Amino acid sequence: MGRKKLEIKRIENKSSRQVTFSKRRNGLIEKARQLSVLCDASVALLVVSASSKLYSFSSGDNLVKILDRYGKQHADDLKALDIQSKALNYGSHHELLELVESKLVGSNVNNVSVDTLVQLEEHFETALSVTRAKKTELMLKLVENLKEKEKLLKEENQVLASQMKKNHHVGAEAEMEISPAGQISDNLPVTLPLLN
Repeated sequence: MGRKKLEIKRIENKSSRQVTFSKRRNGLIEKARQLSVLCDASVALLVVSASSKLYSFSSGDNLVKILDRYGKQHADDLKALDIQSKALNYGSHHELLELVESKLVGSNVNNVSVDTLVQLEEHFETALSVTRAKKTELMLKLVENLKEKEKLLKEENQVLASQMKKNHHVGAEAEMEISPAGQISDNLPVTLPLLN
């Protein structure tokens, strides 16, 4: 007799949930260990329980070394996430322009400190990065849409080409009918030799 299929949803009973967490955490750590041994892979595993208790596993390399290597390989992704979080903090471009205008226009121009200018420059660089990222995202979506249209047009072209080919064959067969006088009417009369 086999196991019954478990529906994947939150376990309501707290003690059952804790037992399941403990067993599955241990199973996950065992699988990570097996992966590292069988495939000679560096494996880092972090698990945080509902009570915020941290469990970790690392094979061979130190956990910090593995995470540093991950950080270096995915620095661009992390930078993009950082830019997005800064963009949320700074608000809209309109708000940024209002901030700059209030700092640099009028009688406040002579009272602006270097720190304020550096901060404004950071705001501009972040806004520019966010704008470029959004532009790139929109352009990639446009390219994807154009590729999809191209695919649809190619399919439509193939359908039309097959229909034309089919119509051409039907038309050619209609023109190749044999007449009662022994001639094939294909716009050119051809006489067949008579047999004695």
